[in-house]
Amino acid sequence: MKEEKTTLKRLKFLPNLFRKQDAEKVAPHTAVFLSRALKDGLIHHISRGNYINSFLYGFPAVEDVACFLKPPAYITCEWALNIHGISLQAPVVCTVVTLSTSVGKKRNIQYQGITIEFSKISDYLFFGFLKHDNYYLATPEKAILDTLYYRRMIPAFDEFDLDDVDYETLGKMAAKFPSTVSRAVHLFMSAIGKS
Repeated sequence: MKEEKTTLKRLKFLPNLFRKQDAEKVAPHTAVFLSRALKDGLIHHISRGNYINSFLYGFPAVEDVACFLKPPAYITCEWALNIHGISLQAPVVCTVVTLSTSVGKKRNIQYQGITIEFSKISDYLFFGFLKHDNYYLATPEKAILDTLYYRRMIPAFDEFDLDDVDYETLGKMAAKFPSTVSRAVHLFMSAIGKS
């Protein structure tokens, strides 16, 4: 009982999402503390060295977890287009763009029935996102460009609601991308009568 109280007391010093390094600051025997908290269902393991303080705070949103795991990072592609109300299709993959080099299919995370995928982006293309709740989210224009950059096409764009897209901003942002993306944007804008 005393051990459980000590564990709970230490958990109060940790945020909803925390790393092993954070736990080391509040628990001298970190491995024992984490093992006990996991066994008791007080925390949940996300990936190596990353945890959810679920007993005290519940489970965070997919976007919060995604951006926490590989900072600096932002949510983009189909997931962002859905949040902005541009794409009505509910994606099952949350795409996170990061400056981290530890990306690829082997680094994907499964969380709440969603696949969180991480993609590396160059420093010069790491722009076009805003703070949204507790995470960073690509603007509608940047989400379109990132989708073209990573997917080489925009799936089911004929089902998009493009009323909130700023085409002038889209064109300016596209100029910073490789020519293949710029050409794809031109074709996309022609197809919807905005060129």
